[in-house]
Amino acid sequence: MRLKGKVALLTGAAAAIKGELMGFGGAAAHVFAREGAKVVLTDIRDELGDRAAEALRAAGHDARYMHLDVTSEEEWTRVIDAVMAMHGRLDILFNNAGVGFPRKVEDITLAIWEQELNVHAKGVFLGTRTAIPAMRKGGGGSIINTSSVMGIVGSPTSPAYSAAKGAITVFTKSAALQYAKENIRINSVHPGYADTPLTEQRFNDPAVRQVLIDRTPMGRLGTADDIANGVLFLASDESSWVTGSELVIDGGMTAQ
Repeated sequence: MRLKGKVALLTGAAAAIKGELMGFGGAAAHVFAREGAKVVLTDIRDELGDRAAEALRAAGHDARYMHLDVTSEEEWTRVIDAVMAMHGRLDILFNNAGVGFPRKVEDITLAIWEQELNVHAKGVFLGTRTAIPAMRKGGGGSIINTSSVMGIVGSPTSPAYSAAKGAITVFTKSAALQYAKENIRINSVHPGYADTPLTEQRFNDPAVRQVLIDRTPMGRLGTADDIANGVLFLASDESSWVTGSELVIDGGMTAQ
């Protein structure tokens, strides 16, 4: 019960149904709930999110689903206000919503560029900014932002994605410095190549999959649970002296 009594809000968390391919947010929701947290799942895929929250409740957990477009300031305010009304506190925010549009630079439209930056960088900024006053009321909290290994090194296939994830990486450090003395810890997690609903179509191509495995020293792709277990550490009090850090979970890829 490493998160007993804590309230956690997760974005990009609709894919949270056991027996189906889960995303990082969905896997983290299960891990958080198992460890005693009350979880609020958010996403824009409402039917899936409702089913996921219902399944978690059926398993005996305190879980709710709310619609949230992370690029909307108004929706962030509505969701945080609702969490505070329901639970009276917010201890954990997992900023995890994401998109991906692999393109060469010459083929990246302005619309694609803006969507990558909006969902990733703007979404993390708005979530962090809106959560901080709520966490302050409870004496602190933990914010975990999903960046990527491609927010540390360049992506050979997705320059806009790398730009957006790189923005998250450095924003996380800056925000961590500003709120360290208020016991609001802000860290980023950096997954390597992992099987999720976002990567499923591309990574199921046998040729693509083998290239990614060959790039990974441990010889396999990651799972959503691999990432969720790292997020749990950053969410828990076990990481009480960790802020502004990059937790890389990539099977050794960026060690090369």
